[in-house]
Amino acid sequence: MLRSPYHQFHQDHGARFVEFAGWQMPMFYSSIHAEHRAVRSGGGLFDVSHMGRIRLSGLHARRLLEHILTRRISDMPPQRCRYSLICNPQGGTLDDVIVYRFDDHWLVVCNAANRAKVIDHLQSQQGQWSVKIEDRTESTAMVAIQGPKVMQLVGQFSSEVPALNRYAFCVKNLLILKMTISRTGYTGEDGIEVIMNASMASQALKLLYGRSDAGGAGPLVPAGLGARDTLRIEAGMPLYGHELSETIDPISAGLIFAVNLDKEPDEDGRPFIGQEALKRIVTAGPPNRLVGLKLEGRRTAREGMAVRYGGQSAGHITSGCLSPTLDHPIAMAYVRTDLTDTDTRLEVDLGKATVAAEVVDLPFVPPHRTEKRPNG
Repeated sequence: MLRSPYHQFHQDHGARFVEFAGWQMPMFYSSIHAEHRAVRSGGGLFDVSHMGRIRLSGLHARRLLEHILTRRISDMPPQRCRYSLICNPQGGTLDDVIVYRFDDHWLVVCNAANRAKVIDHLQSQQGQWSVKIEDRTESTAMVAIQGPKVMQLVGQFSSEVPALNRYAFCVKNLLILKMTISRTGYTGEDGIEVIMNASMASQALKLLYGRSDAGGAGPLVPAGLGARDTLRIEAGMPLYGHELSETIDPISAGLIFAVNLDKEPDEDGRPFIGQEALKRIVTAGPPNRLVGLKLEGRRTAREGMAVRYGGQSAGHITSGCLSPTLDHPIAMAYVRTDLTDTDTRLEVDLGKATVAAEVVDLPFVPPHRTEKRPNG
């Protein structure tokens, strides 16, 4: 099992570990709800080193990415990121990714469980193109620092980072530390994600976390995968394997903003993979769509539980939790498109009981920033 470069930090702070996609990662330190609330009120530090980091360089790196990504990237200036998806020919989702454009290369950050699959897909589509594909995951480390007070904290050692626009990044050289810092995240809060060499991870963490670690002077608390999940559910953000899969298309998932159906064919006259299938789905309309649900009572809906309308099957739950912010159960679900209007009354089969649920707008919790979706 793989361990993050921050494993000792997690042990020192009392982490409870869980196996995730072949990595030993912290699920929580104190409690999921306490860490969740700390991020919403101040700031939290997440180890996300398990996320895949794939570097592409060479003459045809851009062409390869344009061919596999649903979103246009040729118009991206350097030091920008963009959320996109990788689809199969049927329009199903192989992964959702963040693409970074550097001056001389590209970086694709993918989901931990999909790293090998994404690399295999890139290699299978490379053909005769001149592209160097490097898996940088285990040679680098990555942390996410999220919360309304994060930029104030970061401003103590950098004036450049707080000035970044959403989905922009910069490369900082601080003494021997070289860090790529992007204004991105997966919590609905403002914040940054930082990539650095694994050999420098401990030194970088002292800089980023040091004030809090030295006596609570800063707003940061260490937060685990549990809080990251409840935060992203409140923010209405999809998780691969739940709201996205190889049989779920991005149109049904409400991610059409990340699909450029008018993207031009490549130099060989080919559309991006899945483009024609996605056009057909848009034209016909997907039979099911992702919605938010507010449940009555206190019991939490779990993945796979049935959603009903008038006693008949109407869909299924993909993710759910007791919202620490709203203090009631929330869930995301795929339901029949004709039942997706806000305020539609549905039922969720919890096994031993059935509870009423109401369709609500996503996100459940408005973000503390202007954009409700990652749209770099």
